[in-house]
Amino acid sequence: MRWLWVVALVAPACTVPYNGTAGSTGDGDNGDRAPCTPQHGSLGTEVLLLCPGGVAEWRRGDTVLGTSPAPGLALPNASLAHEGHYSCHHPVTGETWATICLRLGYPPPPPAIECWATSYPQAVNCSWGLSPDPLLDTDFVATYRHGTDTGECALTGPRSCSFGDLQVFSLTPYELNVTARNPLGAASGALPFLLENIIKPDPPEALRVSPIPGEPQKLLLEWSPPSSWPFPEYFPLHYRIRYSRDNDSVPTTVGPYELTSHTLTDLEPGSLHHIQVAAKDITDSGEFSAWSPPASGTPWVGL
Repeated sequence: MRWLWVVALVAPACTVPYNGTAGSTGDGDNGDRAPCTPQHGSLGTEVLLLCPGGVAEWRRGDTVLGTSPAPGLALPNASLAHEGHYSCHHPVTGETWATICLRLGYPPPPPAIECWATSYPQAVNCSWGLSPDPLLDTDFVATYRHGTDTGECALTGPRSCSFGDLQVFSLTPYELNVTARNPLGAASGALPFLLENIIKPDPPEALRVSPIPGEPQKLLLEWSPPSSWPFPEYFPLHYRIRYSRDNDSVPTTVGPYELTSHTLTDLEPGSLHHIQVAAKDITDSGEFSAWSPPASGTPWVGL
């Protein structure tokens, strides 16, 4: 691919620019064609489509674009509208010399990585993004280092991975490295971190809100630790609570509390209240979880 670009740059006078910007619909381009040779190019640059013959007739789908001399057809300032199925032919007999499927995009930028220990101390879960999006199929290789130890971060999704066998309370940072690669290039990003600094549980689960008989200004809250937190008895969590009256835009936050139940007091009688709970490692390492899905309830109303 790099050789093709050199040809385009050193021999521009040998190409006939094609300035058409028609999309893949309306120019006869369709998917019902013989297999073609894939070619990739960078958006906003000149892309050269090579033909092995001499002077050639170029077509896009069933649309004749014209003829051009060797080495091929130049597409200046390539845009997504230039993507599609191209072919070059003998200008007299129509014999097909080459077929090309053109895809356009960008080389990948360095991945922007974030990692969280949502299942501390069993595993670290990492994810990453690419900006701008390369718009082309991009593969990833993720590895981690801890001191002299290295290992693979196993892919769990298109842009996420996980690794275990962690050393808790280590003062040696971990480092995650992610390399992104597509037909236009490759780039790497790295994220160093101390394990305890990235602890972030998932939200608490099964939040229940119950009135307390005879108590018109109280609500009983009960919930469970996140199921992804493997050892709550050895690595306990504490919790904070956010609640508000129906149609009240300013919530009240209280806590943290170490138990998985709590009684809200001094509530407005007869009012519907919306409640959420968040969790954090009890040593205050890392960050609070996201808020749980809301649950609602109204204090006891006497007969």
